[in-house]
Amino acid sequence: MYLPLLASLNTGYWPFAVLALGILFVIVSIAVFRIHAFISLILAAVLVGALSSSLPGAEGANHIVTAIGLTMTEFGTTAGKIAWVIALAAIIGICLMESGAADRIVRGMVRTLGEKRAGAALVLCSFFLSIPVFFDTVFFLLIPLAQALAFRLGRNYLYFVMAVCSGGVITHGLVPPTPGPLVMVETLNLNLGFTIVAGVGLGLIPAFAGLYFGKWAEGRMNIGVRESPGIKIADIEAIVSKDDSELPSFFVSMLPVVLPVFLIALSSFMGIWSEGGSFYGLMEILGNKNVAMFIGTLIALYLLAKQKGISFRALGNVMESPLGTAGTIILITSAGGAFGAMIRHAGVGEAISAASAETGFSLIIMAWLVAAVLKVAQGSGTVSMITTSGIIAAIIGNGASLEYSPIYLFAAIAFGSQMGSWMNDSGFWVVCKLSGFTERETLKTWTALLAVMGFVGLIEILIVSSILPNLFM
Repeated sequence: MYLPLLASLNTGYWPFAVLALGILFVIVSIAVFRIHAFISLILAAVLVGALSSSLPGAEGANHIVTAIGLTMTEFGTTAGKIAWVIALAAIIGICLMESGAADRIVRGMVRTLGEKRAGAALVLCSFFLSIPVFFDTVFFLLIPLAQALAFRLGRNYLYFVMAVCSGGVITHGLVPPTPGPLVMVETLNLNLGFTIVAGVGLGLIPAFAGLYFGKWAEGRMNIGVRESPGIKIADIEAIVSKDDSELPSFFVSMLPVVLPVFLIALSSFMGIWSEGGSFYGLMEILGNKNVAMFIGTLIALYLLAKQKGISFRALGNVMESPLGTAGTIILITSAGGAFGAMIRHAGVGEAISAASAETGFSLIIMAWLVAAVLKVAQGSGTVSMITTSGIIAAIIGNGASLEYSPIYLFAAIAFGSQMGSWMNDSGFWVVCKLSGFTERETLKTWTALLAVMGFVGLIEILIVSSILPNLFM
């Protein structure tokens, strides 16, 4: 009885209904009923599969059982591609903080650019540190430094907070191996090395646009240095009181992040320029994302052990906390990957391609809009990125012709997923509480900042993709 009913609904518009019901389920379950994103996404994936008119391997089998089994298979496939890298990135992040390497990087940047350009230094530091570390961790790390700088200078607190936000948010959404971008790379079948380089390149202009917004907002809002949980005004100076001799060198501090990125990017570019050989074979191994991140992790662990004077055996305790955090992220991103895969199996790509074939509507703008709507509706930028990339991958997989590199679609999704951050976004509360802002001040600063960067990013992509369409192909 179930299959004939679906067959009767299998018109050209039924996949749109399936997509709408799947997205609505995710939004309502997360935003209204507060169900954990992992559970919501898995259930949504099963729902999409159950409502689909056909699924791979469903011939002669129970349709709902097939939907459940295919969801779990796609969940495992996504986890196999991203779990190791996300776990290692979490370990690198905690090692950078505990060893003092992150503090050393910030000091080096501020000293090099000078206090007059401290805002630019904080943008670059948060931009760089957010490559292997989640945004909330980077913000927690850098907010005391922003407070100390503002306290010392007697001004620019809002400006410095916006600087930290600008760099960290951009990289978190645009540069792998953070979870959202990493899943998008796999979903859209992109080259990881090219995507890292493109993400860094395309992220700089919006990041500094955010910095200029912070400077503009500073002149219009009277926000002085605020206390935040665990950090009092009287103790701010002590936060940066350590002598440089107590911290690792700037070069060594940079290695755990720079070396994996360099190896992955070099391997990708050598794949185009090299004709093979033993050196290319070696670089192909070292530039594999799993190997490159493992090398960076070993350096980070050695750095922590050396600075803290602890044995490698004791490092096991250090890794428990970041691995616990990474486990939750892996579950959510893998569930999102399964949801995106079930959207493809539901025939959504074919339906959207057929409906938009004659309209000429820009796929870049569509990707940005879908990601923005999902972000506003349910709050999570990562969920927005994963879901939208699944929809766009379904369109591309159906043979939609692109006149530009799909990396531009990747970037459009990333920028769209920054739009409309408000009370349903955990990042909103991280910035609000740790900076000491009120909810209204956070809406006027953080929310507006992300909107500015999202719009600037979209304009940048439209321009660059028209001038250099094949730059990242």
